[in-house]
Amino acid sequence: MIKVVGLGPGHSDYIIPMATQAISQATVIIGYHYYFQFIQHLIQPDALCIGKELSEEEKRADIAIQHALEGEDVVVIGSGDASIYAMASIVYQKVAEQQVDIPVETIPGISAFITAGSKLGAILGHDFCCISLSDLMTPWTTIQKRIHAAAMGDFVTGLYNPRSKKRYWQLQTLKEIYLQYRSAATPVAICKQLGRVEEEIKITTLGDFDINEVDMFCVVLIGNSQTFRHKDNLVTPRGYLNRKPETGEEIQQASFREILNNIPSNSLASDALWAAIRCIHTSGDFEYINYLQTSEKAIANWHEYLKNGGPIVTDVTMVQAGITRAYTTKYKNQVICMLNDKEALEVAAKEGLTRSQAGIKVAAKKYPDALFVIGNAPTALIEIVDQIQEGTLSPAGVIGAPVGFINVIESKERLKTIQHLPYALITEKRGGSNFAAAIVNAAFTLDEAKI
Repeated sequence: MIKVVGLGPGHSDYIIPMATQAISQATVIIGYHYYFQFIQHLIQPDALCIGKELSEEEKRADIAIQHALEGEDVVVIGSGDASIYAMASIVYQKVAEQQVDIPVETIPGISAFITAGSKLGAILGHDFCCISLSDLMTPWTTIQKRIHAAAMGDFVTGLYNPRSKKRYWQLQTLKEIYLQYRSAATPVAICKQLGRVEEEIKITTLGDFDINEVDMFCVVLIGNSQTFRHKDNLVTPRGYLNRKPETGEEIQQASFREILNNIPSNSLASDALWAAIRCIHTSGDFEYINYLQTSEKAIANWHEYLKNGGPIVTDVTMVQAGITRAYTTKYKNQVICMLNDKEALEVAAKEGLTRSQAGIKVAAKKYPDALFVIGNAPTALIEIVDQIQEGTLSPAGVIGAPVGFINVIESKERLKTIQHLPYALITEKRGGSNFAAAIVNAAFTLDEAKI
């Protein structure tokens, strides 16, 4: 039988009873020669001890199989946990490849990163991963992909085999990659000779992390974006917030932060970007950052206009309903939709117009200085722009987001010809009442935007 035994970080107090029993019963013990000093008090006087070099893992496994086939009770030792970057995998692999009928058992040990976690206090309080920087058996290109994934995923990260005389550059490359995703203030711990008399722990930051202080007797732990230092402890909270957002306002603000953290690269001015964020929030589609178009400072101008109580004219009741009532109540804005107004119905019948177009035509006479917001009918948008071009209407601005297939693009092209009035539109055939209302709500809340 072969037992693969983890010795923990080195001190006898870290060796679990199962490991102690396995070693004391073994007739053959195989391992890296350096580790035998930690178990001399456990070895039978007549047991055969076979020490090998660090690079001779396969030889150790072959020797273990040979002695097990001869009926010996074989123990293969390793530091930390036998199944984590240690001998268990190579022993099981060799047994499987050689198809020998030998029972194999893994005896767990306390891994270096677990020891480091306890020494540091609570750095492993949230999701974590471990990466070995040794490229002896894993291509560097694969390791590099895992580094990017761990850094981008905001995992607390334990580094095994971080640096040696021949592998001196990988750790610097990892640091540079992590700084692409993490703050330079991110806590980092260099943990050397854990559990041994030479134990040394240094807490620093990602920006100040000196790779020259690291060797093969170290495990390095890098905190995530929430990890903080308290005295000589590193603490990673169980969650990213003290509690999950619960109220509608909290959920909305959390959504805006999520959008802002993942928004595609763009050149939008801050007021237009806020409107785009509101449109993305409405649709769940980040592509809408490419579909919003505004004249310069349109949202900023409307912010002041709306705070001063300016009226809003809409083409349909869905736009009217989508404009947040708390804002209009606060600033005493009147939101007018004359779609079903008696006079508008008469004009529609008399002039052969759509109800939306007729409603806008009537509203333009009564509220010529209003902000006009079109979320459904291209005919209503055409009516507004035509009146502006004729000089009979000079509104506070126009929001054009009609959706559909007939006259939609043409109405928006008309709107883009306005040079002297602020406007915003959703390009192409996209749009709808929800987007028109979202742009208005963006103008109301511009002073809340944290961009």
